[in-house]
Amino acid sequence: MTDLLTLGETMAAFRTTGPLRLGGTAGISVAGSESTVAIGLARLGHRAAWIGVTGADEPGELIRRTLRAEGVDLTWSRVDPTAPTGLILFENRVADINRVTYHRAGSAGSRLRPADVTRAFDAPGPPPRLLHVTGITCALGVEPYQAVVEAVRRAHAAGSTICLDVNHRQRLWSVAEAAAALRPLLPSIDLVVASDDELAVLTDATDPVTALLSAGVTEVVVKHGAGGATSHRATGTVHRPARTVPVVDTVGAGDAFVAGLLSAWLDGADAPARLDRAVTTGAFAVATRGDWEGLPDRAELTLLDNEPGGTVR
Repeated sequence: MTDLLTLGETMAAFRTTGPLRLGGTAGISVAGSESTVAIGLARLGHRAAWIGVTGADEPGELIRRTLRAEGVDLTWSRVDPTAPTGLILFENRVADINRVTYHRAGSAGSRLRPADVTRAFDAPGPPPRLLHVTGITCALGVEPYQAVVEAVRRAHAAGSTICLDVNHRQRLWSVAEAAAALRPLLPSIDLVVASDDELAVLTDATDPVTALLSAGVTEVVVKHGAGGATSHRATGTVHRPARTVPVVDTVGAGDAFVAGLLSAWLDGADAPARLDRAVTTGAFAVATRGDWEGLPDRAELTLLDNEPGGTVR
């Protein structure tokens, strides 16, 4: 059985040490919200599968090679030889402020379609325990959105738990456009993850958490950035502060948080323990450079319990 199934676009990522216009050196890796979550789950010992489309090019091969090396199942991913793999550029513009530029219009990743999802759910064996979807994939175009709709429909019918991370990207679509696409999914969603300002995408209510729980969502987890996170359920509310770590790179911290949250859910942990693991994996991401490179394996989850500057022998 697959523990986690997710779908979306992963891009080749270029990270510069200064303003892009000045030239210089850049590191090359991969970046994608959903694949970062899949890597995080795989590192923590879970079976994670990613559905996506890459180009028949070297950036696409980098993505496939990286995800395979991290233990992510690519059985239902495919290569489109007629479209390029998308690119994302990270500039370390000033101090710890990064600027992100996307080159993804017409990319292979934007050609994700419902048939890709159908293949996964029609495969022999039980359905995934968890389906994880994000607003990013929904914003990539009509077919990627329909792929998410089909995944949610099939997972709901199969009894899988479904997690929606709003993950709103203003460069991809407006709040109104996101609301029109994501709100119809809510009757099938079990777990919502959102930052404080993203809750307005899902409801116009003055008390958005209560409105979402009343609409049938089992749990709403709200990320407060440096203020930690809060889990809301009909049975009560739990808050956990963020772990205190040196801030190196905040990119990917939200996806790392989700990976820890879903890992603890798969382990059967209660709400406080789920949040504990989520803020811990988020802290690993914040304290290291890159989207996913610093994510912990299971044996490393207690590393941050050591004193700052300590040595583990």
